[in-house]
Amino acid sequence: MSIDHLTPLAGEVFKKRYLARNYRGETIETPADVFSRVARVVAEADRLFDAGASVRATTDRFEAAMTSLSFLPNSPCLMNAGRPLGQLAACFVLPVEDHLESIFQSLKDAALIHHTGGGTGFSFSRLRPAGDTIFPASGVTGGPVSFIRLFDAATHLIDRNRIRPGANMGVLHVSHPDIQAFVEAKRDRSQLCNFNLSVAVDDFFIDCVKARGDYPLIHPRTGAEVARVPAVDLIGLMAQSAWETGDPGILFIDRINRTNPTPQMGSLEATNPCGEQPLLPYESCTLGSINLTRILDGGSIDYGSLERLVHLAVHFLDNVVEVNRHPIPRTGEGSRMNRKIGLGVMGFADMLILLGVSYQSDQALQLAEEIMSRIQQYAEAASAELAASRGNFPAFQQSVFPARGVKRRRNATLTTVAPTGTISILAGVSSSVEPVFAFEVRRRIVDQVYMDVHPIYARYHKEGREIDKRIFQTAWDVSPHWHLKIQAAFQKYTDNAVSKTVNLPESITADEIRTLFLDAADMNLKGITVYRDRSHPDQVLSACSMKNEECS
Repeated sequence: MSIDHLTPLAGEVFKKRYLARNYRGETIETPADVFSRVARVVAEADRLFDAGASVRATTDRFEAAMTSLSFLPNSPCLMNAGRPLGQLAACFVLPVEDHLESIFQSLKDAALIHHTGGGTGFSFSRLRPAGDTIFPASGVTGGPVSFIRLFDAATHLIDRNRIRPGANMGVLHVSHPDIQAFVEAKRDRSQLCNFNLSVAVDDFFIDCVKARGDYPLIHPRTGAEVARVPAVDLIGLMAQSAWETGDPGILFIDRINRTNPTPQMGSLEATNPCGEQPLLPYESCTLGSINLTRILDGGSIDYGSLERLVHLAVHFLDNVVEVNRHPIPRTGEGSRMNRKIGLGVMGFADMLILLGVSYQSDQALQLAEEIMSRIQQYAEAASAELAASRGNFPAFQQSVFPARGVKRRRNATLTTVAPTGTISILAGVSSSVEPVFAFEVRRRIVDQVYMDVHPIYARYHKEGREIDKRIFQTAWDVSPHWHLKIQAAFQKYTDNAVSKTVNLPESITADEIRTLFLDAADMNLKGITVYRDRSHPDQVLSACSMKNEECS
């Protein structure tokens, strides 16, 4: 099966990241070979449940969906299926308990996961604060930030030849005594280059901010209150650091746990590196995304096509849980216990352009809700069908579903809106649910910079068609509140969370960012990440002019 619709940039990304090489470093695969390899390996899981299953037919369906760029799984699946590592999941969360054995075991486990292309998240909230006594040694601890630096240094050393650079999420609860040091940890730009940071904020903290009251800081080992700080000052510090560096983001941790499908198994404390996948310790999740430009039929959405794609994608991702080879036995056990998958979308902004709909419009919000509600509905039906033949996920009886009258559910979670940074390049569409960053950009891929012109924009130019600024909107044309509105529309029908960057102009103030944080809390989001233009001197994307190629 051939692919004749890859963009030049997609071809370069395939070459640099996904195609197998021989011992001389020469590529020995084509993009079509990648999809064939992945489809063949993932389809083999059917044999585990039905000895007479038509694996060839399943392989063909999986391959056709990927080759048409209608559905793509996360990068580790494309890289590793059918190859020696065999690790196919994108997201892992590891525990960090308040003793050296746990800390260094998780450091070792993270190294093994990074080596296979996975990303890791950690909550450091259980670690005692800096200066606290260590018994029986009579020493003092450096606190959570010192250990985050240790994990960051280890990630840098592993590096994985920069094919998929190490990615981590460090989470600290807002009540931790070291919260100020954590919030300011990335102001030194030489530090924590392999970590995103997020503050886990509870409802009580938001209430304290609104009431301009004090918020207690709690010693994680003793449970004692050690100080009270003005909540408005603390959220102001978060906003100032985010203004300077883009970090920290905020996780609304109570909102996340209100939709925890297995609360009897523990609370959710951390997420994957981009914040969209909350997981229990030793869980992993495999992600995949549907290309929304492939479900258009002229000027309308073909919901029959979407339904078929969702059923195929849930089947594919559930198979991945089965065939995945985990570098750590405990993540294999945890992942199979709840069988979490995360199906999302890409190409939303491109779909709007093709439909002639402004990103900042009520019609866009309606489409977002309608599409994601349909995906959720179809995914639940697909998971129930799989459960009928394969069984419910093992922890089903410890989940919220029996009390809701649900009898069949193969996967504890089904939907996640991931950032799709690289796979959307392969598909030649806008990433995730983001607006188009810019219609002419310089992209840094691994160690090279490429000029990239948006395909629809380029076609309109070539055909001499009008570029309607109401429709061809970039991330910088979209107001911060419309970023949040689109995120909220997708979050309404998403099991896990929505990875969404609120792109901000260079001129925005820290006070305006603080207001955005509070607005996000009021909109029932699970998290918020902001990025102010030029707050990073080495940002991956830069807007350019097609005429003079000057980056703005």
